[in-house]
Amino acid sequence: MENRTLSFHPDAVEEAEAARDWYASRSERTATRFLAELERAFERIVATPKQWPPHMRGTRFFKLRRFPYLVVYKESERAVWVVAVAHGRRKPGYWKKRL
Repeated sequence: MENRTLSFHPDAVEEAEAARDWYASRSERTATRFLAELERAFERIVATPKQWPPHMRGTRFFKLRRFPYLVVYKESERAVWVVAVAHGRRKPGYWKKRL
């Protein structure tokens, strides 16, 4: 299997940071767990991007297990582009304009 690169839309980075900050304001331990789960999600997505279900506009999504967030991404032969780190219960599809 060929290694894929992982890249992020700048707004996806901001979303992940905002979520981390929100959790940290309540519990640093929970914030650390959130980041660890997010990192595991990125690793799994890069390793097997087709494993997760198709979503809107040619994207796929990975749902975090312990947190209400989705990692929305597009994949190509050599790269995975994270479009959004979206709260699963707020404003579905708001990130579509990023495509």
